Amino acid sequence: MPRTYEAVYIFDSTLEDAAITDKINRFNGLLHASEQPEIAHWGRRQLAYSKFATEPAVLPEYERALRLDDGVIRYLITLHEHEVGAPPQSEEDLAAATRRDDDDDDED
Repeated sequence: MPRTYEAVYIFDSTLEDAAITDKINRFNGLLHASEQPEIAHWGRRQLAYSKFATEPAVLPEYERALRLDDGVIRYLITLHEHEVGAPPQSEEDLAAATRRDDDDDDED
């Protein structure tokens, strides 16, 4: 089952914009994603950011391509927040949990 990930790339600043776009397109092609990943270029001084859903089994080849590319200085791949762990809680849920904890402390 596909999971949602986010990726950040830091490219060599001497690369032309077209070369960076080509690299991002090549990397995204390795993901076999059902939809085109969302891409946001943050400019030369900032980062290229991509969110995608893919099978975890394709990540080793994807990371290998990133490691072997001399134009990629750093990269980071993370699971999209709320994918694992507890779901986010509303303010009301947090307040109720705090009250329950306080009530439990009073019984000791």
